[in-house]
Amino acid sequence: MSEGERTRLIAWSQEMRAVHGRLRDALQVTRDAVHGGAGAEPATRDLLLFCHGFCAALAGHHEGEDHHLFPAIAAAHPELRDTLRYLKQDHSMIAHLLSGLQAAVERAATPVEIDRHLEGIAAIMESHFRYEERQLLSVLDTLALEAEPREVLGPL
Repeated sequence: MSEGERTRLIAWSQEMRAVHGRLRDALQVTRDAVHGGAGAEPATRDLLLFCHGFCAALAGHHEGEDHHLFPAIAAAHPELRDTLRYLKQDHSMIAHLLSGLQAAVERAATPVEIDRHLEGIAAIMESHFRYEERQLLSVLDTLALEAEPREVLGPL
């Protein structure tokens, strides 16, 4: 295996960590917008943009994993199918929570209610990311997957 191939193989684990970091940052920016931190005004129409951007990024990340990454892992590591099934269940639960957040923002819910939605998403998202990283990063170090990172891990 050439050094370039080895670098590409290792890059999938690095890409996942980087995307997870950017999603954590996006969630924090959204929470700051709710509280008026970091120069943002509390619960304005700008919040809709922050929430929409965060929700779209997280949903895109999970869709990419479900459609591209997880099938490649399942083919190369059939012993991980139960883990992948569990991670997909998390994706469904997070999608449901994101829908609730979007609905709350669209109906101009109070900052307290919106923050409750974000807190729930933050807790599940962090637990999911940590589990996913524990279970998959070493597999990603050796996964041969010919695809664009944006397709596999989402637009972030």
